[in-house]
Amino acid sequence: MSEWTTAGLWLAVVASGIYHGVNPGMGWPLAVSAGLLDRRTGELFRALGLLATGHFVAMLGILLPFGAMLTLIAWERQIRIAAGLIVVAAGVYLLFNRRHPRVLVRIPPAQLALWSFAAATAHGAGLMLVPIYLGLCQTGEHDVGHQAAATLAASNLITAITVSMVHTAAMVASGGIIAIAVFRWLGPKFISQSWFNLDIVWAVSLILVGGVGIASLGFAR
Repeated sequence: MSEWTTAGLWLAVVASGIYHGVNPGMGWPLAVSAGLLDRRTGELFRALGLLATGHFVAMLGILLPFGAMLTLIAWERQIRIAAGLIVVAAGVYLLFNRRHPRVLVRIPPAQLALWSFAAATAHGAGLMLVPIYLGLCQTGEHDVGHQAAATLAASNLITAITVSMVHTAAMVASGGIIAIAVFRWLGPKFISQSWFNLDIVWAVSLILVGGVGIASLGFAR
């Protein structure tokens, strides 16, 4: 891939993280609540850290299996098609079923990391990154040999971790800025007056990203 293509893919990873951070469904109001209850900024940052931990683990849970599968170079194209179809299917499902999973309600507020992991998994947060991740890890023209397989196996898992870290950092940064603003200046009334729901936008985004991922294979021939 060209340098511009690679840069664009990494920007997509960051943009996805910012989207999750801004989306209240990914947890920043919980960080505000934790800070207000204890009346300490430190508690707000602690909550953001727990949310980041759960989100990061959810990203790895999705990306690492694809990193392992891509070691099968001969099946790379089929894997990328299957990944795109999975993402599209998840988007269609969320588009018509916008109820939040009941399991999220049953997790105690104190277990923010677990809640963040469950929320990210239930909303298909990691799935959005799969086509982007596969684009970062594609090898282009390669020989089906031991050296290529070894290189691919070594690099993809590292890339999966890096993508998860960059995405989570962008999420925490964007969500954290909103949480701090609400905690210090805007107040909890801002949440009730300006609550917004991005579930439909998220579902459509999954469908588009999955479709683009599949369509790009036709141009890669």
